[in-house]
Amino acid sequence: MKVLIIDDHALFRVGLEGLLAHRGIEVAAMTGDGGEGLRLSEELDLDIILLDLRMPKMGGIEVLKKLRERNVTTPVVMLTTSSDERDLVESLRCGAQGYLLKEMEPDDLVVALRDVVAGKSVVAPGLTDVLAKVVRQGDTESMAEASSPFDDLTPREREILGHLSEGQSNKVIARNLGISDGTVKLHVKSILRKLDVHSRVEAAVMAVERGLSQKS
Repeated sequence: MKVLIIDDHALFRVGLEGLLAHRGIEVAAMTGDGGEGLRLSEELDLDIILLDLRMPKMGGIEVLKKLRERNVTTPVVMLTTSSDERDLVESLRCGAQGYLLKEMEPDDLVVALRDVVAGKSVVAPGLTDVLAKVVRQGDTESMAEASSPFDDLTPREREILGHLSEGQSNKVIARNLGISDGTVKLHVKSILRKLDVHSRVEAAVMAVERGLSQKS
């Protein structure tokens, strides 16, 4: 595994390099400058980028956004001291594959990095409750600003999705709406495609989160 460290604290960079090297992870490069980090990210063959959140000149979020603008596909993990839920949510929304705290145990960090390289997303154990709360409550401001896949649903599809959220079968939905099973099936297929999900359960969960239940 080859890692790039972007962090403005020199002592932390050196200490982290030694920690990772001791566990068989190669640090391909280190820098304390966001702009230099962007250049290295594009030039080096990397498996993961460790990015600090708070840095002068160019902060971690800005670096993350620019990486995505430049189509750098290397997984990025924010490694920070901030446990603020706003930092966590913004980092994940901007494309980070992980959000870890500098206070975590070295071996736990290594396990998390290997999970990211394997394609998983990771969040520091102490922040999972924060993330769950954000998911439950939703970020109404961002939802208002961002386009929603629900906008593409027809009125009939929204109506059927509401019934799906209550766990109703195609037959029950067809009976309630006075249409055929086949028509319901076609609508459900279209709903899954538009919401970019693979099962009616996923669609139902999304509907409940957005308040589309027939009971709401």
